[in-house]
Amino acid sequence: MKDYSPNPSRYDAMKWRRCGSSSLRLPVFSLGFWHNFGSVDDFGEATAMVRLAFDSGICSFDLANNYGPQPGSAEENFGRIFRKDLAAHRDEIFVSSKAGHLMWPGPYGDGSSRKSIIASCEQSLRRTGLEYFDIFYSHRYDGETPVEETMQALVDLVRQGKALYAGISKYPPLQQMQAYRYLSSAGVPCLLSQYCYNMFAREEGEAALENAAAKGSGFIAFSPLSQGLLTDKYLHGIPEDSRAARPTGFLQAGQVTPEKVAAAAKLGSIAESRGQSLAQMALAWVLRDEKVSSVILGPRNCSQLESNLKAMDNTVFSESELQKIDSILNEI
Repeated sequence: MKDYSPNPSRYDAMKWRRCGSSSLRLPVFSLGFWHNFGSVDDFGEATAMVRLAFDSGICSFDLANNYGPQPGSAEENFGRIFRKDLAAHRDEIFVSSKAGHLMWPGPYGDGSSRKSIIASCEQSLRRTGLEYFDIFYSHRYDGETPVEETMQALVDLVRQGKALYAGISKYPPLQQMQAYRYLSSAGVPCLLSQYCYNMFAREEGEAALENAAAKGSGFIAFSPLSQGLLTDKYLHGIPEDSRAARPTGFLQAGQVTPEKVAAAAKLGSIAESRGQSLAQMALAWVLRDEKVSSVILGPRNCSQLESNLKAMDNTVFSESELQKIDSILNEI
């Protein structure tokens, strides 16, 4: 692969949004490393996607300690790409990581305790080769650790300079609000709240979005295409090269239900009338609310990434379109 020289006009075509009450802005699209950047994936394609993303104005990269497979390998691969292609541009990019899911054996390798959060951040910094993360998230509420303990660990990471901001991901509503209050009282307000939000996961995502907005937190959405269900990929069965067919994926074949396939087909007709693919419309649907700071893309290749970026061209929906979409989704 040829040496990489970034496109100097890379930010011109990107759209930007503020993160809640902070002045910090993010590109409306971020590049996610949940899938397609692990040790089982094509490193050349991963490198090409990072380069294309950066050239297109995507300067936000979303990682977690357990992303792979194998866990940790996505951070390692990001570190390899960063050192070769992006190190000179560190102050232009926004890198996040998270901790909270199983990473190593024993009682401290899982969950949201202070011990686990601090150790995970240290390990993630070593894997990526970074001196600090722009934001470090608690990846989940584990049901056991007091919210105050986990939030204080994030506060301390910020005060130690290992992260510039703190964030939460997938917290239930009660714990979400507790986290906001604690972080605010400590002088380290929650910059971003990361939740699953898409047409097939509306209610929980919208509730989390409203809670975040009420407390001045930005909101970043993951799985906007419901891991491929909101594309035309599964309209005629499960392709051999799809996520649902892969043994290492999170999307299982049983989740490709007839009801969701039928809904996707109907939604595709609306997308076609808008001059978009179903995937582009699904991304635009998440972006229709200005309270959404950024949407995390999880493309498998550069072609998918290029197509996803075109969703920015039309994020406005008529009331009639929204009513038709709601009617289809209410049938599931």
